[in-house]
Amino acid sequence: MKLMQTEKERLNELSEKVIGAAIEVHRELGPGLLESTYEAALEHELGLMGLKTMRQLSLPIRYKDIKIDDAYRIDLLVEDSLIIEVKTLDAFIPVHSAQLLTYLRMSDLHLGLLINFHTVRLVDGIKRQVHKFPT
Repeated sequence: MKLMQTEKERLNELSEKVIGAAIEVHRELGPGLLESTYEAALEHELGLMGLKTMRQLSLPIRYKDIKIDDAYRIDLLVEDSLIIEVKTLDAFIPVHSAQLLTYLRMSDLHLGLLINFHTVRLVDGIKRQVHKFPT
């Protein structure tokens, strides 16, 4: 009998699947395209794996007494629990990690991936970001 998988194990397994899918997209397309192209291709690849994915998900925030409907937009949300921010940059800078951390905090999620498709080897363009990661 298989023991119940913890949330931490589930998120780690999910991130491994997403990274594998991103590597497949990068292998097929290579660097040099628009972020939207990689988003669409990654969404398709994740769908082929049977993973629920939402793209360009607009999420509201509350500021004092108002609701701001389009406060931020998540590139991809996988299985309602993993945020993916797709980039096509020469290199990450600290604001990219801060952006993803903000998305995690505002959505009360625990794990996100920054994926920069503008690299020769995709593994060099992947950064995990955690927020209150489950134990």
